[in-house]
Amino acid sequence: MKISIPQYLYWRKQQPCSASINTNYVRVELREMLRRGNTSFSTQGVGKNNWVFGSSPAAARAAAGGVDGRLFATLAVNRVTSTGDSGQIGRIIIGQIHANDDELVRLYYRKLPANSKGAIYIAHEKIGGEEDYFELVGSRSNSASSPAEGIALDEKFSYEIKVIGRHLKVSLLRPKRDPIIQYVDMSDSGYDAPGQYQYFKAGLYHVNNTADVSDYAQVTFYQSENSHD
Repeated sequence: MKISIPQYLYWRKQQPCSASINTNYVRVELREMLRRGNTSFSTQGVGKNNWVFGSSPAAARAAAGGVDGRLFATLAVNRVTSTGDSGQIGRIIIGQIHANDDELVRLYYRKLPANSKGAIYIAHEKIGGEEDYFELVGSRSNSASSPAEGIALDEKFSYEIKVIGRHLKVSLLRPKRDPIIQYVDMSDSGYDAPGQYQYFKAGLYHVNNTADVSDYAQVTFYQSENSHD
């Protein structure tokens, strides 16, 4: 696995590893750090290093480092895997919102070996419930055809992930094309319950642990911006 990401202040780089805690996949990501180097604030919990929903209890909003949030990134996917199990080939995660133990959104890029372009889709995980998938471009199917409006390797594009209250908005942005937008109602997802907190992650989460040893994925990030109320 390879990645190129400029080092932005107040993000913490998570190094690639053979088996990280709570995952069976390797990754190189930037983890949002609102504490800005102040290590007196814990990385976990409702506190100044993390943010909460605008619909969270008033005490949580006052204690958190931010309320609601926006992540914007510009990147290009340079390479994806072409070997491994059919459900994992060509699949990576390029952006997330992580909560205590769950991921309220994961943004996927997937290109199958026979296709010239890749698909973009998201997964929304409800606390204690199943995941809902939403396809922005193309299909996440293991036998998908090349999407006419898909994204080719080395093609630069941007995404925006935004939370306002219980509402999630994910936008795919490309020059000279209309934005592709997916809205998700999170009213029943549980992320504004007391004690729940969130943080952004951007990078390359390599969700193929069955590929050949010589196979790898590569992503280049050119820009990342995060903001909160």
